[in-house]
Amino acid sequence: MASRTMLIPVFDRLQSLDVTGPLEVFDRAARIADPARPAYTVVTASVHGGPVRTSSGLDIVPAAALDRVGDIDTLVVPGGPGTREPHPDLVEWLRRSAPRARRVAAVCTGAFLLARSGLLAGRRATTHWSHCDSLARDFPDITVDPDPIFVRDGNIATSAGVTAGIDLALALVEEDLGRDTALTVARHLVVYLRRPGNQAQFSTHLAAQTAAREPLRDLQHWIAGNLDADLSVEALAARVQLSPRQFARVFTAEIGITPGRYVDRTRLETARRLLEDTDDGVERTARTCGYGTPEAMRRAFVRALGVSPADYRHRFRPTAH
Repeated sequence: MASRTMLIPVFDRLQSLDVTGPLEVFDRAARIADPARPAYTVVTASVHGGPVRTSSGLDIVPAAALDRVGDIDTLVVPGGPGTREPHPDLVEWLRRSAPRARRVAAVCTGAFLLARSGLLAGRRATTHWSHCDSLARDFPDITVDPDPIFVRDGNIATSAGVTAGIDLALALVEEDLGRDTALTVARHLVVYLRRPGNQAQFSTHLAAQTAAREPLRDLQHWIAGNLDADLSVEALAARVQLSPRQFARVFTAEIGITPGRYVDRTRLETARRLLEDTDDGVERTARTCGYGTPEAMRRAFVRALGVSPADYRHRFRPTAH
């Protein structure tokens, strides 16, 4: 099999991990699959071939100018502050050249570069949860899904923030070279094989949704530590000395979602982390998170993530049994 060119365009003020994460995945996969005939050739290129400086101050010296790169198998576009006011030549190159690639991927706010190039029009996409509203507002012809860590729509994939680019790269390696190669790469990089693409972005639901009022903030912390307690609206309202109706109204106004949905999401996020980070069985996890029965937790996982708890653990922790 001929080596596939995996091109990563680089530009000033990009996020360095958006480049180095996928690059390490593809480079290791190439050497693991067949050291004598690497499956991938990873190339970095800038508009004019000159060095670029990342948002953290790291200098990257690319291998070539974009117009001097030949056939492209996979184009991986990084994100970072530099996507806000990109070089016009970069946008034009993407518009002209991306359709030549077999597939295109964007990491984090790299989705904005694809959008500016017209590549996401009429497609479903994602980006870092904190930029999803901006992407949807600036490009109304894109269906923006803020929840998954990566989204595939035809031959174009977009992913959430920074480390999600590693998940996406591992998914592409698994697609090309098989699960065993992807798993070996993941082990070398000391990461899990990959999170399923429809796994919710960390902190999408809970971070940045802290109540301004101290009693409600305290209640949020209490909920997280007492998921097996009575978390009905009536019980929660009593803890903050409000009527159920007043509590539901104030909570929704401060947190952005109803108490019931907040409890559901907290239970799901906690269950996910227990399945990822501990050896607790599904039954014990269900009890700890207040689901009552494993079947109730299974229904919640299938509804929100499209997989059962057991399948979720297998996909996120392939060495767990």
